[in-house]
Order: sequence, then C-alpha cells, then structure tokens
Amino acid sequence: MHYSIERCERSWLALMIGNSRLHWAWFVDGTLDRAWDTSHLSAAAVERLSQRLASGILPEGILPPHVASVASDTSKPLPVYMASVVPEQTTLWQGYPPAKTITLADVPLVGLYPTLGVDRALALLGAGETLGYPVLVIDAGTALTFTGADSQQRLIGGAILPGLRLQFQSLARNTAALPAIQLPSQLPSRWATKTPAAIESGVIYTVLAGMRDFIEDWCCQFPDSQIALTGGDSHLLLAYLQSQLPKTERQPIADPYLIFWGMRSLRFKFVIHNS
Repeated sequence: MHYSIERCERSWLALMIGNSRLHWAWFVDGTLDRAWDTSHLSAAAVERLSQRLASGILPEGILPPHVASVASDTSKPLPVYMASVVPEQTTLWQGYPPAKTITLADVPLVGLYPTLGVDRALALLGAGETLGYPVLVIDAGTALTFTGADSQQRLIGGAILPGLRLQFQSLARNTAALPAIQLPSQLPSRWATKTPAAIESGVIYTVLAGMRDFIEDWCCQFPDSQIALTGGDSHLLLAYLQSQLPKTERQPIADPYLIFWGMRSLRFKFVIHNS
C-alpha cells in the first residue's frame, strides 16, 4: 500500500505501555491501519528508536516492516501519543520531544479518581465514543477489570481482580505440584477428572460467574447500556461466555482497540486545540 508524503504527515503512532507488554497502533488520519504488541524495551532500545523516529528511519525489529517503510517516506519526526501504567517505561521516552504523554487529567470523563489507571479511563472513553453511553468495559488483560460510566459520562466505578493467565501462573509458581497450563481454546468441562482440567475449570468458571454477576447488576442499573470486552484475552472470554449465555441474554461486544479509540479521540482534541 502506498501513501503520499502529505498523507504520511498526518500519520501518528499510539503507544499504550501496559504491565506486561507495549501495545502499538499506527494511524493514518483517523484510521487505524495496524496494531501490534512488543515486549518492554530497554533504555538503549528506546533511545535508538527515538532517534530513528525523529529522522523517519525506523527499525523493523520493533515496528512492522509495513509501518517502518511508510514512516520512512517522510523526514519529519513521527508524532507519538502514549499512555502508561509503568512509570519506569514512561521515563525512557522523555528524550523524544514529539512524544505526547496522555495522563488521567486529559480524559474528559467525570468523577475519575486519582489512582484510576489511565488504561481503564482510555478504554472507557473509547467505548463511550464508539458505542455510546452508558457503557461497561471489561478489560481482560494482565488484570481483569470492570469499569462503567453512565449516560452523563460519569464514572460509576468498577472492580479489579487477577486476569485468567495471572491466576494460572500464580497456581503454578506458588504450589509444589500444580502444573503450568495454557488457556484452552474452548470452554472446558466443568467437572474435571484430571488436575490440569480442574485448574481450567476452577479459574474459568469462577471468572465467568463473576463476570455474569457484574453484568447482571450493571444492566439492572442501566438497562440500555452497552457491554464491551477488550484486552488480550477478550475474544477467548467472549467465546466462553457465548457458549454459556442464551441468545436472548445481553451479548458483550469484543473490541481489542478500545484504548486506541480513546487515544484517537484525545489526539483529535489536542490537534484542534493547538492549531
């Protein structure tokens, strides 16, 4: 795919620094062209990347070849809009002036409390901007979080518990005999006769029961609300839920890019404000 220089000048990177990985998105104008994940970067790697972002010469080891080649068509520094829940990783980007750090204070939702994770706030904003308010966001990442806002874009509250993979890892690391297992591609049998299957059943069915309880309570308060699933395990959780839920019951919508939609909304406002 070819982009003109004028089009490239309207290109930008979104970077969400998560607890386990870096989540990237490449936007051309307001369109998300590609999204990918990488491991956290060392200080030296961020310095090299920043230098190349500033000159338009990008390393393919970090950015996909498609993105690197397109961005290299322009000599102007590539804008980076970033948010982070890992302060040590955020600090590494201070040497790249075109990087705009999005903080909780930038998110135009009402009633946000100071320790709310900016990732949760951005996902809630992204869900509200794309699906409408009220909305409940279930983020299935390293942690499993519930975050809801009403029709006035006011935060109602939420909850946090360990994510599916973190629960599996905790059992493997903190017990002598329980094995490490991977998330199954399909909902496992509830009544297991082997230890790995019993772990799958215990973690997954308990999480699903909790999710259904939160969804039911939310929908009692906000019957016209949308329910959005996001995060790395969102599609698996949706598949598990759909195998349990009757077709007449409220079906959540899976969208792995809610945080990026929130960042896109803020980037547009930043550009308008600074123009």
